[in-house]
Amino acid sequence: MSWEGVIPSEEVIAATEELLKTAEKVGADTWQQRVRNQTPHCGFGESGTCCRICSMGPCRISKKAPRGICGCDVHGIVARNYLRFTAGGAATHSDHGRSIAHTLYKSSPDSDYKVKDEEKLLRIAKEWEIETEGRDIYDVAHDVALAGLNEYGKPFGTQRFLKRAPLLRQQIWESQDISPRAIDREVSQSMHMTHMGCSSDPEALVRQALRAGLSDGWGGSMMGTEFSDILFGTPKPIDTEANIGVMEEDMVNIIVHGHDPSLSEMIVFYANDPEMIALAKEQGAKGINIAGVCCTSNEVAMRHGIPMAGNFLAQENVVLTGACEAIVVDVQCIFPALGPLSKCFHTKFITTSHIAKIPDSEFIEFDEANAGENAKKIIRLAIMNFKNRDPELVNIPKQKSKATVGYSVEAIKKCLDGVTNSHVDELGTMKPLVDAVKSGVIRGAVAMVGCNNPKIRPDSFHVDLMKRLLENDILVVVSGCSAQAAAKVGLMDKEAAKYCGEGLKRVCRLVDIPPVLHMGSCVDISRMMVLASDIAKDWGIEISEIPLVGCAPEWMSEKAVSIGNYVVATGIDTFLGVDPYTKGSDQVRGFLQSGIKDWVGANFIVNNDIDMLTTMMIEHIEEKREALGI
Repeated sequence: MSWEGVIPSEEVIAATEELLKTAEKVGADTWQQRVRNQTPHCGFGESGTCCRICSMGPCRISKKAPRGICGCDVHGIVARNYLRFTAGGAATHSDHGRSIAHTLYKSSPDSDYKVKDEEKLLRIAKEWEIETEGRDIYDVAHDVALAGLNEYGKPFGTQRFLKRAPLLRQQIWESQDISPRAIDREVSQSMHMTHMGCSSDPEALVRQALRAGLSDGWGGSMMGTEFSDILFGTPKPIDTEANIGVMEEDMVNIIVHGHDPSLSEMIVFYANDPEMIALAKEQGAKGINIAGVCCTSNEVAMRHGIPMAGNFLAQENVVLTGACEAIVVDVQCIFPALGPLSKCFHTKFITTSHIAKIPDSEFIEFDEANAGENAKKIIRLAIMNFKNRDPELVNIPKQKSKATVGYSVEAIKKCLDGVTNSHVDELGTMKPLVDAVKSGVIRGAVAMVGCNNPKIRPDSFHVDLMKRLLENDILVVVSGCSAQAAAKVGLMDKEAAKYCGEGLKRVCRLVDIPPVLHMGSCVDISRMMVLASDIAKDWGIEISEIPLVGCAPEWMSEKAVSIGNYVVATGIDTFLGVDPYTKGSDQVRGFLQSGIKDWVGANFIVNNDIDMLTTMMIEHIEEKREALGI
C-alpha cells in the first residue's frame, strides 16, 4: 500500500539532522551525542542484576558471584528492582493526580480555576455517594476533591474507582489479593518490601508490582484525568496541527512542556489576553503562538486545539529552531539538558514547580493562588525576549500535519451514538463498536502508549506498527508520546482512513473519525481502562476476552512500567519493544511473560523486532476472536 500522504521517516530524520547542524554551530550537545557518550550501557543494569539498596554493595550477580552479600539471589534482586521501578512510576503519576485534586479543592467562582464540567462533577459525586441536591457546585467540588485526596492515605478499604470495573474483574483482583488500598500505602509498601532484609521472593514482589500499578491506573491517574476534566473541560474532537513546523517565525513562540495541565491552561488563557497580544505586536511580532511538547501538549491540544510541536525526544528540537522565546515546564520527562542548551540561544528556560527544580533555569513558582499573575509574568518575559533572537540561527523545518484529537470516552460514545441513534442512557453505549468487531468489519483494537527511547529510532516503532495494524482493520487508540508520533506524520488526520483496510476505512468514514484515536496524555491511559470496562460490560464478556491488546513499543520511564502493570492487571495483554530490565532472571521473566496470566488473564510479551511484535499482536487479536467464536 502507498502511504505517500504520510510524512516518511526519512524526511523527519533529515529535518532533525538540519537542526543538529545548528547545535554544532553553537557548541551545544544533544541527546544524540549523549547517547554515543553513554554507549555501551552497563550489562548488569540492563539485565536488572545489580543491587544498590544498601551500602554493603553494590552487588552484581554473575556466575562467579551468584548471590549478593546478604545472600539474595538473582531472582530476588531483579524482582526488587522491577518493583522499585513500578513504585517510582506509580508515585509520579499519582502525585500528578494529587496536585489536580488540590487545584479542584481550591477552585471557586473568583479564582483562576473554575468548574467547567459540572455534569462530570455531579456524576462522580453520585458515584462516591456525596450529597449534591440543592448544594452550591463549588461546595460539591470541594467535597469531591477532599474525598479524592483521602484516597491517598485512607487507613482502610480499597480504591473507590475500582467499582468502575466489571464485577468479575473486581473479583479477580480480590482473589489474587492485588486490589489497591490507599495510593500512598502501595508506594510505601513497595519501598518497604524492597528494603534490605525484607522480601526477596519474586512472586511476592511481582504481585505487589501489579497492586502498585493498579493504585496508579485506577487511583491516582484516574483521579488526575477525571478532575482535570471537571476543571478544564472533558475533551471533545477538535482539529489541530502537529510537528516542528507548527512554530511560527513571525510570532512569539512559547512552548509548554511536561504533564500538569494546571500551568498550561493558564498560559493558554492569558496568551489570548488582548493586552498580551498588543504587547507582542509592539515588540515586532504578529502575535503569540503557544505550542506544546510531551503530555502537557496533549492536554492543551485536546481541549483548545493548541498545536503539538513534538514528543519526548523532540524537546530539544524546539530550542534548536532558534525561534523559541520561552520553554515553560512543569513536571516529568524534562531534560536537564534544556538549561545549557537554552543558554546557547536566546530562549528563556522557565521552571515552575518545586518537584522539578533544574539548574540553568529561571524559576517562577506556580500554584493555585498566583496562577494568573505568574502566567502573565511568564508570557511577558517571552514577549520581551522576541527582539533577542539571532536571525542567523532561526531555522524552522516546514513539516506539519493535520490532526483531530480529543477522543475521551464520552466523545467516543457520542460519535457512535450520532451515527447509529443507539443512545440508551445519558452516558451512551459501546454496542455499535462491539457490533463492528463482532461482524469482523473491525478485527480488534490496540491501545498504543508510551514514550520515545533512544534505543530505537524515535517514533519508528510507533508509526510502523500503526501502519500495519490499520492495514489489517485494527483500530488504534493512543495517548502520550505515541499519540504525537501518529499526529506528527499525519495518521490522526481523518483523511488517513484511506490507508486502512476496507472494513476500518468504512467505519472511520461512517463515524467521521481518524483511524488513530487520540485519548489524551499518559495519565489518560486510565480512560482506556474505562473504555475497556465499558466494552466488556456492553458485550457481556470479561475484559481479558476482548480482541484488544496494549502496546508500549518505545517506553523508557518508570511511569511506563507502572502503566504496564495496571494494564496487564486489568486483563489486557501488553506488548513491549524494550525489555523492562528483567532478562537477568528467568523466574521474573517467567512470571511477567507467562505466570501472571493465571492470576489476571493477561501478561507481557517482549520483543524488539518490530515485524515480529506486529505479527504477534495481530495473531493475538485473531486468537481472541476465535475463542469468542466471531
